[in-house]
Amino acid sequence: VTLYTLISVLVISLISFVGALALVLKKDLLNKSIFALVSLAVGALLGDVFIHIIPEMYAGMGNPTLISLAVIGGILVFFVLEKILCWHHHHSGDHSDENLLPLGRMVLVSDGVHNFIDGLIVAASYLVSVEVGVATTIAVILHEIPQEMGNFGVLIHAGYTKAKALWFNFVSALTAILGAALALTMGSITEQFALWLLPLTAGSFIYIALSDLIPELHKDKHIGQGAIQVLGIVIGVVLMAALLVMLNLRLQKKEQLGSHLFLAVLDP
Repeated sequence: VTLYTLISVLVISLISFVGALALVLKKDLLNKSIFALVSLAVGALLGDVFIHIIPEMYAGMGNPTLISLAVIGGILVFFVLEKILCWHHHHSGDHSDENLLPLGRMVLVSDGVHNFIDGLIVAASYLVSVEVGVATTIAVILHEIPQEMGNFGVLIHAGYTKAKALWFNFVSALTAILGAALALTMGSITEQFALWLLPLTAGSFIYIALSDLIPELHKDKHIGQGAIQVLGIVIGVVLMAALLVMLNLRLQKKEQLGSHLFLAVLDP
């Protein structure tokens, strides 16, 4: 679990360097790419919540009312965080009316908090099961790509050099490792810690998908782009469902192999 978690949070931290693509791609292509990635992220986040996380919560907690209240509580936690930190996710790159210098610092601070929480929920997901951990990692990565591209663009416009923007963005992303370390430490103390972090994970993914990402998609009014966005969301959900099927098949094969080995020992 520790190895899987560390690999996952390192990969998530390295996603911060994807922001450099904002300098390579043309503006039109960049905007189209970001909208496509955001659509995919919406499907992956919601798919992870309703296909992986909530079923695990039912299996571990077994109280539908308590689970529902816990998920609502998770949503409220992220609503409060956004209010306190002015937590912006800059996907469109349109900040002409904002004071960019303070915004650059705010992006680094809020992104550091965001990544710390990402580390918490990724580690907690692995503590519940490898299946949930892998699904949550994929969902976080798909969400991080467009976010980091947007954040990098804001830092450049705020006056940071390319090298400093990449470096500070990466340092901010490394807080995911601190979050993961805290979750793994607490998880070793109490088995219930990971289970009670699942509502936070579910609440954060629902909040980000519905209040942050989908409004970004509504900025593009073209019917053709709308169809692509719907397709991207469906692909994200299907990806989470396919991952569940693949992991279940792998688990069945391991169980069958274990049974065959047990029988071979009894009857060589």
